[in-house]
Order: sequence, then C-alpha cells, then structure tokens
Amino acid sequence: MGIKLKNTIRLTLSYILLVIIAICCIYPAAWVILSSLRPGKSLYSKTFIPETFTISHYQELFTSKTFMFTTWYGNTLKIAVISMLIGTLLVLLTSYSVSRFRFKGRKNALSTILVLGMFPGFMSMIAIYILLNSLELLNTHMALIIVYAAGAPLGGTLIMKGFLDTIPRSLDEAAKIDGATNFAIFRKIILPLSKPMITYMALTLFVGPWVDFIFARLVLRTPENWTLAVGLWDLVNSQQNSNFTLFAAASVLIALPITILFVFLQRLLVDGMTAGASKG
Repeated sequence: MGIKLKNTIRLTLSYILLVIIAICCIYPAAWVILSSLRPGKSLYSKTFIPETFTISHYQELFTSKTFMFTTWYGNTLKIAVISMLIGTLLVLLTSYSVSRFRFKGRKNALSTILVLGMFPGFMSMIAIYILLNSLELLNTHMALIIVYAAGAPLGGTLIMKGFLDTIPRSLDEAAKIDGATNFAIFRKIILPLSKPMITYMALTLFVGPWVDFIFARLVLRTPENWTLAVGLWDLVNSQQNSNFTLFAAASVLIALPITILFVFLQRLLVDGMTAGASKG
C-alpha cells in the first residue's frame, strides 16, 4: 500500500510539473499571438484577451512602403534554405568519412571538432569580419551562407557520426562484394537509412540562420539586404517607431514555418535525436 501511495504521489507531482512547464511555454506564445490581433501599438494591455480583434497589423506587414517585411522574409528564407542544403551535405560527407574510413589524423580531427564545438561562434566574429572584408563579401548574403554552411560540421559531425556508427558495416561489405563503389554505398544505403538524422540535422541547420541576429547584424548593412531578425530589431529599436503589435504579428509569421516543420516532422525528429545519442 505504501509503495502504491508513493507511486501515486510521484505521478501526481510529475503531472503538476508538466502542467506548470506547459503553461510557461504556452503563455508567452499565446500572448504574442493575441497581441498581434490587438488594435493599437502598445505593448501593454489591461486584459490578456483583446476586447476587439483586428488583422490590420498583418495587412500592414505586406502593404507598408517603409517596412520591407516581404523583402526581409525572402532574404532570410533564401539564406536559411541554401545554408541548410550545403551544411547538411557537408555534415553528411564529413560524418561518413570519419565513421566508415580509417585514415591518419582521424582521431585528431574528431578531437579538434569536439574542442572547437565547445567555443561559442561569436568568439570568431572579428576574425570572420576581417576575412569577409578582405574578400569584399560584406553586406552580401553569400557571406552569411558561407559562414553558416562552413560552421555546420562543427556542430553536427559528432552527432551524425554517432548515428552512422549504428548502421551495420556488414551492409557496406555486402554491397562491395556486389561491386558497389563507396559513393554508391553512400547514396543507396547510407542516405535511405539516415532519413531521421538527416531530417533532424536539416531542420537544426535551417533554424539557426532563420533566427540568427548577431552575425547578420554585423555583416549586413543596407535595409534591402537585412534578414528578418535585423529588420524587426530595427523596427522596435528606432525611436520613431515602437509598434510592438506589428512586431508581434511579424513574430507570428516568422514562427509559422518552423512550427509547421516541427509538427509534420516530429516523428523523424524524435528518431533522429535518440539515434544520434548512441555512442559511436
């Protein structure tokens, strides 16, 4: 009876904790969504739910001549998608090489990737800025794409390698007996079996450029080249414009693609995260 009571208490406390966490996560999101539907420009309101609703803020995002939301949205989408594609390919190739091949300097390369991954990216901002300036790439989207894609293997190689190590090598050996090349093995065996991890890695590499502000603010100078993070920061930072409800509407539209991707790819994401945690 005592054990049953303890289990009941433990289960009840777990549910209470989960409810508290859910409230803490849902309340800010609900507040932003409701603020985007609230008339006026004020950040504060007497009531949590607006007395009247309006979609004028969403309309203003696409009709305003001073607020280049569609341009910033297109810039961010282009940078995020291209960076994701190139970065995912680099992570796959790097992880496959260190997982399946044994070569001189392999352990040192893995150790270097592990150590460099521990340092925050903004520590290299000055060096990257000088390098991009010497290459005349400042204020270009190409600069962001190069940095985002080139930095992808630092954060994803070890995770992807842990997943690839779980794929039996006997499949590679059987394919080689049939005359398959290393590229054929990678394309026909490794890639199909790595869909959960590829999905997880691609979404992670997409979200990074999508929400990044620090590096984009450093590189991009003119408004027509800004990304969403830089443009929205300028919107509320300017002394002439403190339209927080417009900012909330833009935030909702920014979060929408990521939310949709997470919802539809949830199963593959969970499989990828758990499989990538395997020790290789």
